[in-house]
Amino acid sequence: MTAALVIGGGPAGLMAAEELARAGHAVTLAEAKPTLARKFLMAGKSGLNLTRNEALPDFLAAYGCDWLAPIVASFGPAEVQDFARGLGVDLFTGSTGRVFPVGMKASPMLRAWIARLAAAGVQIRTRWRWSGWEDGAFRFDTPEGPGFKAPQVAVLALGGASWPRLGSDAAWLPWLAEKGVRIAPFRPANMGFSVDWSPHMAPFFGQPVKGAALSAAGRISRGEFVISARGIEGGGVYALSAPVRDGADLTLDLMPDQGLPELARRLSRPRGKDSLGNWLRKCLRLDPLRLALVQEWGRPLPATPEGLAARIKALPVPHCGPRPLAEAISSAGGIMADGLSPDLELTALPGVFACGEMLDWEAPTGGYLLTACLATGRHAGRAAAARLARTA
Repeated sequence: MTAALVIGGGPAGLMAAEELARAGHAVTLAEAKPTLARKFLMAGKSGLNLTRNEALPDFLAAYGCDWLAPIVASFGPAEVQDFARGLGVDLFTGSTGRVFPVGMKASPMLRAWIARLAAAGVQIRTRWRWSGWEDGAFRFDTPEGPGFKAPQVAVLALGGASWPRLGSDAAWLPWLAEKGVRIAPFRPANMGFSVDWSPHMAPFFGQPVKGAALSAAGRISRGEFVISARGIEGGGVYALSAPVRDGADLTLDLMPDQGLPELARRLSRPRGKDSLGNWLRKCLRLDPLRLALVQEWGRPLPATPEGLAARIKALPVPHCGPRPLAEAISSAGGIMADGLSPDLELTALPGVFACGEMLDWEAPTGGYLLTACLATGRHAGRAAAARLARTA
């Protein structure tokens, strides 16, 4: 009999497996895909953002989730950085406080981590897709046919519902639901929004909007975002995606470093024979993309300098809702906290623990997602190891 089974080979699952092995238990890690941590590797293609170098209270505030806070506090930004260095990864902190490997890639860290797990005796089984239960055992579809595991403890680290092609497809949801596990519906998180553009915006598709400020629900994001044929996306949008998804209005300040009185003064300049676009360009030195956004989202434009200045400082951003869940960086929803013990054990399934994005929490990009996956994986792995020790 396998003492411990971990299902899911992303960062949360790898962390749980390592904690169980460190405690001296036999561990099998089952992963549906041919290779481990595909979403982790994909995230690393644009520079692996491990965590954020900021004070712990500020870091925890990004989650807005009371039950998660103590788990992340015990394995927060400082601990994540120590963990990466322990795998031989040199780090640096960027100007925004985000922490990256010097090489900016995920693959060296993952290779070192897998090697350490193998050295600790973790048995890794790829192409093992969990397909529910049969006669009290976990059933898997494997290249050799059906496989079965009846462990003493199990840790589920199966991901949420975003990026299904990389493995996070929420196929596990009906099997847990039928066991009485309460699951909040999945919704996109850290996603873009669809926009029904006018034809004149087509030349600007693919261009970034820099130096502006988006606002929603009293929060401001100065990150850049991209105009695409589908809508708006990018870090500046993702930072506000949760309140906007939930109904908050989104506005854009095209000139966040200029106050209203100064803008109104500059817009008092006579227009003469200039077209509206040329006049705005001369008055405010707006680039073609910003001018296009004013005309796309600002009409009808106010007639007074004060009104026009206010419109440019708070341009309404009409959208048609979030982009689909499959395109989102992460998902909100999952196993609800009231069905978990403080150890992340499923109350409906004693001896089965859960961690990572399959739990009902969400966080913005910027290192918060990965840190919480690592922290919950560590917490669940330690709790599962403690349960094994109690029943030995």
